[in-house]
Amino acid sequence: MMEKLALTALLVPFIGALLTACVPQRAARHLCTLFALLATLATVALGWMFLAGGKVAATWTLASYHGVALFGFTVDRISTLIVFAVVFLGFLVSLYSTGYLTTGNREHPHDGGNRYYAFLLIFIGAMAGLVLSSTLLGQLLFFEITGGCSWALIGYYQTPKSQRSAMKALLITHVASLGLYLAAATLFLNTGTFALSALSQLNGSASMVVYGGILFAAWGKSAQLPLQAWLPDAMEAPTPVSAYLHAASMVKVGVYIFARAILDGGNVPHVIGWVGVVMATITLIYGFMMYLPQKDMKRLLAWSTITQLAYIFLALSLAVLGSKEAFDGGIAYIFNHAFAKSLFFLVAGAFSYSCGTRLLPKLRGVMSKSPLLGIGFCVAALAIAGVPPFNGFFSKFPIFAAGFALSAHDWILAPIMVLVLIESVASFAWLIYWFGRVVPGEPSPEVAQMAPLPMAMRMVLVVLVVMSLCSSVIAALWLN
Repeated sequence: MMEKLALTALLVPFIGALLTACVPQRAARHLCTLFALLATLATVALGWMFLAGGKVAATWTLASYHGVALFGFTVDRISTLIVFAVVFLGFLVSLYSTGYLTTGNREHPHDGGNRYYAFLLIFIGAMAGLVLSSTLLGQLLFFEITGGCSWALIGYYQTPKSQRSAMKALLITHVASLGLYLAAATLFLNTGTFALSALSQLNGSASMVVYGGILFAAWGKSAQLPLQAWLPDAMEAPTPVSAYLHAASMVKVGVYIFARAILDGGNVPHVIGWVGVVMATITLIYGFMMYLPQKDMKRLLAWSTITQLAYIFLALSLAVLGSKEAFDGGIAYIFNHAFAKSLFFLVAGAFSYSCGTRLLPKLRGVMSKSPLLGIGFCVAALAIAGVPPFNGFFSKFPIFAAGFALSAHDWILAPIMVLVLIESVASFAWLIYWFGRVVPGEPSPEVAQMAPLPMAMRMVLVVLVVMSLCSSVIAALWLN
């Protein structure tokens, strides 16, 4: 039964995309939301069946050739948690889009077309397929599909700048995919299969090549140095797309495939862990320095996303060095950050819709005009900064605990973790600074004349505020 539910979660969005592309434009938004909801219900049912079965991991092969597994599903505590997040957030983004992509939008007055909703559904389906895939070949297939969807959605408005940004994202992430091609080929040559479970059979130079290729591909999708340049420019996409691609799904492809390789491999070379720690720390500091001068809320969030993803790479790299606590913290970070950063992006979209701008200096006194946006901004900022009781704290704390615990054996980790802690505090201070500039006080002219938000957008913001408080509890209960 779980196999059928996993297949349903994968196929429903693709079927919905085909139908959405063919119906009249006014029906496309509703059909997209319906199929995204059905896919979400399938992931909930899958999780329920997995829980009822005692949380016993299972793998099924769906396609093979001469005994070589080409594609299949792995259902375990990690895949069920993350597939729910990416599909559920896809549903929330499609619902939000029904209000955002209308002529009432003050910054981008535009009715969403069939193309937008169809590609959004394809993206949801590709993410479900990648998360559930039991083979490196399956991951590679959906890795490339997400790249194509990102190109279509980033360039959706068809302006020269958005098209350049879309091509930049496609090229950089495609270059990164070469690492996954190399990893898949090396795995097959050494083990005779593409199954992720075969990673545990690798040793020596083959192990270095496979894990190195996966890490390189992960850096590209998750916008880490030296492959980070595409993400800030990708903010030319409609804001709901930014929320989904760059908070919940596309950027999480990289960290997920790295996490899955660590989990299934079990004997990752320590040099991969040290490379991951060093590059994550450099990216973290660089991303923080780059988002300090930003005034456009979406570009600030883009650089902040790069920094937050560096935390996840740091956690997973510490896991390679021997910390299970860091691994669980990294998985929880993937889950929790998806909801908190989506909230932040969709608050930015609400500003665009109602005020006609997302430039932070022009947004002042939001709380007096729209308490929901004021609360949403506050909750998102505190969650991203890692302030208790919001979900970000319960993701960051295990990483620091694991890092300082490992420093008892590897002293070099102590100054690295101190540096990361300083960045975390500085990030909190910077977000609180902008909270003080935006939320309280007398409304600016743009805020004073803000338009009311559609019900669909308000509902999604409320759900994400709640999830920014309780998603950490869901992750902790599910992972333990």
